Amino acid sequence: MQNTAPLTLDLHSARRRLPVILVGNALMRIAGGASGVLVGLLLAELAKRGASVDTALVGTLGAVSFGAELLGAVPMGLLSDALAPRILMTGGAILGAAATQSFGMSGMASIFFLSRTAEGLGAAAGVPPLLAHLTDITDGDPVLRSRVMSYFELSLLAGLALGGVLGSQLWRVFHRSAFTAVAGVYLLCSALLYFGSVGSRSHSAREALAGLRRALGEPSLRRLAPAWVCVNAIVGLWLGPTVTFLMTGKSHHGQFIAGVFADRPERVGWLLLGYALVFGVGVTIWSVVWPRVQVKSVLRISLIAMVWVCGGLLLFNHSGDWNAGLRWLIGVATAVCIMVESGFTPAALSLLAGVVGAQAGRGAAMGIYSMLLGVGAIAGSLLAAALGQWLAVDGLIYGTLAMAVVALVLLKQLHPAEVAHGK
Repeated sequence: MQNTAPLTLDLHSARRRLPVILVGNALMRIAGGASGVLVGLLLAELAKRGASVDTALVGTLGAVSFGAELLGAVPMGLLSDALAPRILMTGGAILGAAATQSFGMSGMASIFFLSRTAEGLGAAAGVPPLLAHLTDITDGDPVLRSRVMSYFELSLLAGLALGGVLGSQLWRVFHRSAFTAVAGVYLLCSALLYFGSVGSRSHSAREALAGLRRALGEPSLRRLAPAWVCVNAIVGLWLGPTVTFLMTGKSHHGQFIAGVFADRPERVGWLLLGYALVFGVGVTIWSVVWPRVQVKSVLRISLIAMVWVCGGLLLFNHSGDWNAGLRWLIGVATAVCIMVESGFTPAALSLLAGVVGAQAGRGAAMGIYSMLLGVGAIAGSLLAAALGQWLAVDGLIYGTLAMAVVALVLLKQLHPAEVAHGK
């Protein structure tokens, strides 16, 4: 018979292990970021050799990974209510290792799709349980919660920054064997997640199902969902392999960014590092500022900044004939806007954690969050495939602008009382 008594969570001990689990999560994001870059680089090389690989296939592979994460998010979140999140987080990292290794060992399209599916399921087994655990250990301390959710976002950025550099440099040195090295990073991550989440709390299966129903009925979650999907569509547009493919593939007439790294594909990682550092500075600033600001205001300001980022990127993409000084000026102004837009995700996560609380259903709610991320990322990745094929980098910018404007309109559905409660 199943033991229905929840495991006791030693808050002091769990909070002392926060750095370990956040580093473990960062390593998982680093491995995921490196894997995504390696996928783009491998497929770009195959295309140059005459293989039947194009932007549509690359974008579809990105959508497959996001789709697997989408389908697995709510079940994994529900399981993290019924089981200790520790088990799922560790297993997800091991699955990511196996998936990455298999991609580098084959040139078959069927294996490519199977590998990306498995990696998406590994991500689904990692994020909702981790967020459920973070919700538990920050219960009753909104200031700590805001900082922890910001640190969580920074760990994602570490994956983007170091993952891009790691993937591109490993490709330069080891070529296809780079996939094996990234699989090793996944395994190291599994060890850190295992030891960092000792004492993670579970609930009975009946409580977990009741918590799922409660999470699905939460008004603020339903009202935030449409805007959240739009923002995550932007994630799918830019953080999938399509951007790497466009920047390292053939140049496109009149667009500076398209094909800019065709001769030096390893430089893609350094660009991702620069972006992540800028975004990380923004998140760090917001972690101090936004606990004193209404959450809805943070969300709105971030979305307005996204619109300005699109304007800056469009100018930069058509600056091929401009002097370097003017191009730098546009780049700096765009970087400032990126810092401002960085506040959306940690504010939204803190809102969700505050609404659900440390009870059965927190894993399900975070699974719904991950499911919405998957829905948006799938839409964004498919949109990237279509717009990238049609308009190259300009297409991605126009798609981002459309999603940011729609999210701004949808954000009006959030009620001030619900936002205050989430805070």
